[in-house]
Amino acid sequence: MGVGQDVLEPELWVPEASQWLSSSVGRVALDGYSWMQAVHWVAGSGLYQPRRHRSHGPRGFGPTTVRVAQELARLFPCRPGIEYLVRRTGLSERSVQNHLQILRETGLIAWIVRGTRVSGGPAQASEFARMIPPEFDVALGIRTVQRDELAPAYTRAVTGIAEAGRGLMARLGRKAARKVRRPRPTTSVKECSKAAPTGAAVGAEGVAEAAVSAGSRCTPMEGGADGSSATGTTSLPPESKLASGQKESSSRKKLKVRAGGRKLAEGRRKLNITGRRFQMGRELTQQVEWLRGCAVPRISWVSRNVADAGWTTTEVLAWLHLRGTAQKVHRGSGLLAVLLTNAEQVLDTPAKRADAVAQWRGAQEAQRRHDIKRVRAERDRYEGDWQNPASRAVRTEVDGAIAQLNNLSRTAAQDLPDDPFASGAASYQVGDDEFAELRAAAQDGLAHGDTSLINDTIHACGPEDALRVYGPELISRARRIDQIRRSSLTTLTYGA
Repeated sequence: MGVGQDVLEPELWVPEASQWLSSSVGRVALDGYSWMQAVHWVAGSGLYQPRRHRSHGPRGFGPTTVRVAQELARLFPCRPGIEYLVRRTGLSERSVQNHLQILRETGLIAWIVRGTRVSGGPAQASEFARMIPPEFDVALGIRTVQRDELAPAYTRAVTGIAEAGRGLMARLGRKAARKVRRPRPTTSVKECSKAAPTGAAVGAEGVAEAAVSAGSRCTPMEGGADGSSATGTTSLPPESKLASGQKESSSRKKLKVRAGGRKLAEGRRKLNITGRRFQMGRELTQQVEWLRGCAVPRISWVSRNVADAGWTTTEVLAWLHLRGTAQKVHRGSGLLAVLLTNAEQVLDTPAKRADAVAQWRGAQEAQRRHDIKRVRAERDRYEGDWQNPASRAVRTEVDGAIAQLNNLSRTAAQDLPDDPFASGAASYQVGDDEFAELRAAAQDGLAHGDTSLINDTIHACGPEDALRVYGPELISRARRIDQIRRSSLTTLTYGA
């Protein structure tokens, strides 16, 4: 019987109950290099088929699993956290968990301590032992011995290797010495299929060997998996074209290769449908006050119809202004969904949307002017040591009292003649002897800026009697002093 013929290859699968160090049938790897040899052998053996046991997760042991294993090989003790592996590999949390499960199911790692999550405390990372499955020893003809009969079975040591497995072990050693990086698609699938080997070399004990390493990607020169890295192989234009003043070809100028290997057009890429939706959702949560704190994906889904119709965020804000909003919003995404109903059908042309934006901006300008007037009025009204009451009820009473005083002042001003020295006012005859003391007291008060005596007389007796008592000159001086005092641009200071 020839090598590789009629050989029943065992399936590589470790149940969950045997994924602990105490119940493992493999042996502990003494160093990361020898463990990575076993990892590359498992990756190329084809013995691990997870789809026989579950329908989700990765379909097999691939280069991404090898990348995760590389990070584990560098740790001593092997106690990685999920966040650490996510940061080192660039994978998602779920992907890291899936590939750790693959390594456990193939017998390459075993739990020493399983991580826990305590409520209110930090998550504890799991600690693993790097294991070499017994199928690897059988395939390469590796001989082991248990030196201490009282020690566990996973502490057995290597004593030799079969001659047929030395070549495969050397190739696995070269793969273990290289670092597997993220695959960079630099050629088409058709070219990769041409460059890929048609068959796999048969190793010792009839186990097929496949190339899974850092070089397992196609290169423009159709190099093998064990070739040098493709970094720096970007070809340059001929010097003759550049020297003659001719520009680079449009296709070469338009595409630029960055460090990750992806080719992007110069400048910013055009957003697709999903990108436009998320852009609008993010801008709405930033600019609409009652949408702040809402999840951007949810707002993106609610506003998908207007985003797909080509609306801008400004046009959506104008539409929300036309529809109006509630005073108290309990659920922003729900209110937005109601307000945007059939919006793309009502404002179905750019002209209609531009008119809505113009109305919205006009309303904003009017509101801005109103706020400026209100602030100025409050500043003139409460200028000085006045403190606006914190209680709403007290503020209401104060506003009513001030409004009543303003009405009385306006009524008194209307009753007084505009010009105290008009011909009508000259007909009043002031009695010198009868009101001499009052006029003297009022004149002394006006010298100190006090107009209370004249104002009280006007309010109590009426403007005609006040004019008869004090005369038009004193009343005119009192009115001018009151007007100057109410102005916010002047400050009156009187001496003793």
